[in-house]
Amino acid sequence: MAKQKTGTWEWASRTFNSVAGCQHSCRYCYACAMAVHYRKFDPAKWRSQVLVEKMHERKFRKGREMVMYPSAHDIIPEYLPHHLAFIKKLLEAYPRVLLVTKPHLESIKGICEAFGADRERILFRFTIGSTSDATLSFWEPNAPSFGERLDCLKLAHSLGFGTSVSCEPMLDDRVEDVIQAVSPYVNETIWLGKVNRFKHRLALNGHSDPETLAEADQLIGWQSDANILALYQRLKDNPMIRWKDSIRKVVER
Repeated sequence: MAKQKTGTWEWASRTFNSVAGCQHSCRYCYACAMAVHYRKFDPAKWRSQVLVEKMHERKFRKGREMVMYPSAHDIIPEYLPHHLAFIKKLLEAYPRVLLVTKPHLESIKGICEAFGADRERILFRFTIGSTSDATLSFWEPNAPSFGERLDCLKLAHSLGFGTSVSCEPMLDDRVEDVIQAVSPYVNETIWLGKVNRFKHRLALNGHSDPETLAEADQLIGWQSDANILALYQRLKDNPMIRWKDSIRKVVER
């Protein structure tokens, strides 16, 4: 029996990054936590983004699979020309590209303008874990507001691009508010996922203060097995919904 795919493997067979660091400074950032754990990276420096020149100089062999960009940083407006050039290289080598981002409207406008002719080969997946700006600004301090992310989704959808949403992690107990808000502008899927190794990541990223830990405890409580099973029962017949491995494990148990 084939092993069930997890993580980014559920979405694409290969992932690419062209920047080290991310100015969004999400408290739960898995990429920062991995850099701290494996490379002894200083989490305070993660916000200082640096272009990875060797990736921009890299030549890609032709492939047949969908690839994902990025997985460990974001598509920030300040580096938009570099992102556009990198996306162009991916489109020249691969049939489809999945763009995963907490979207800035300037960046999405730029991508849509640059690659309108390739709209059928691009799938956007916008990360939207809550409709509450207070919640988003706490967990994702420098990322766009809910309104800006929704505007990005509406724009990409109106221009005929593939659109999907990732609610991983779900950042409060009102994920159905997100689903209701985004569904009219999604033509592919909406993915739901729990927080993973939450307090471990928070500690690695330098967020072990009492306020963060209290918020983390509340979020973990909301995502108890009983609550996840109840959510699954309410949404299991929605054809748009896809369940990340963190939820599938609860359901399968």
